[in-house]
Parts: sequence; structure tokens; C-alpha cells
Amino acid sequence: MISTRYLEFETCSGDTRNITEDVQRAVSGSGITAGLATIFVPGATAAIITIEYEDGLAKDLWNALERLLPQEMEYLHNLRWQDGNGHSHLRASILGPSLTVPFDTHGLMLGTWQQIVFLELDNRSRKRKVIVQMIGE
Repeated sequence: MISTRYLEFETCSGDTRNITEDVQRAVSGSGITAGLATIFVPGATAAIITIEYEDGLAKDLWNALERLLPQEMEYLHNLRWQDGNGHSHLRASILGPSLTVPFDTHGLMLGTWQQIVFLELDNRSRKRKVIVQMIGE
């Protein structure tokens, strides 16, 4: 059996959003007892990750991304499109647009300190749609 749900929200640049409960609700309402949930964000400047959702660690993550791929660095993408988000595309490609999490008895099988987190990596506000697709029985 396959079931698909959507999470929709507006974002600002740099948003770090814990979507674990939203994904859990999608799984619980799917009618599927056990299987896999894939959480996917269509778009080239956002990411879905797991991390301990805690303010200090969230800031550490953004600081690490800035050290790795600084916003103010010159990117060929920016020269071509003049949109200033070359760093956003590269950060998203490294972190990835999706995550697959197993579930059983309608519950996500995450670790104790592990949450599902959406990151808005673009340099402007967006309307985002996250796809949660479950497969199982």
C-alpha cells in the first residue's frame, strides 16, 4: 500500500523547522501499520535532515554551513543568474532533499535525540510543499 500526504508552509531564509510531529501525523493517518516514509522537498534550495532539534545545535549547523560554503563567496551561479543564491544550491545538494525513515505500529523509528528537520537554504522567503510518501502494509 502507498499513501501520500503533503506539508505546506511559508518560510524565511535560514528557517530551521522541526517537522517530526507533522510527519508522524502523516504516518498515523496513512492507514499503513509498518513500512517506510520518504520525506522529500521539491526544490533546489532546501533540505531535509535528521538532527537533534536544539537551538545551540541549530546555530552550530548554520555556522558550519557558512564556514563550508560562505554566502559572500563568489559563485559562478550568481554571476550567471544574479540571484545571489549559489551557496543555497550547493548547501542543498550536500545535505539532500530527502530522507527515508522506517515506521512500525504507526510510529516513526527515530533515535531518542533524532528529529526530522526542514532547512530553508535560499536567500528569500518561499512557499514550500514537502511530500511525505509512505509505503508498507
